[in-house]
Amino acid sequence: MTVIPLSSPITGQVYTYNDVESELKALGFKLSDNWDYEHGYFDYKIDDHVGYQFIRLPFVVTSGSLDAPGDYAMIEMKEPFLLSHKYNPGLDDNVKEGNFRAIFDQFQEPVDKDASFPEEHVNKGRELLAQVEQVLLSKG
Repeated sequence: MTVIPLSSPITGQVYTYNDVESELKALGFKLSDNWDYEHGYFDYKIDDHVGYQFIRLPFVVTSGSLDAPGDYAMIEMKEPFLLSHKYNPGLDDNVKEGNFRAIFDQFQEPVDKDASFPEEHVNKGRELLAQVEQVLLSKG
């Protein structure tokens, strides 16, 4: 897995969650499935050929709650980053026996645990971040 931090003037900025979600959804971002009440990520999948590459916009909740839309949750944007992870397609051939153990062993190990981020995707990530900055900074 490769992570490339991206410095950005949106880091540290505070917005209402609803405003950010609306603006980023229009650009093709979606709230990552691994959010909780205190933090989350807006993700844009750049590519998913034998792995995946995302630009990820992390945030923390400073007030309110993400699970109550009328609550007007406030979020603080954290440093954006690019994320790349290569994997072997399909199920793991070396699954250990037993149902309980299979839950943990069913997925393939990454092809390259130190997967590099293709340069064209780095450029695409920077272009997407520039679009995000344009729409969010105009709100501040």
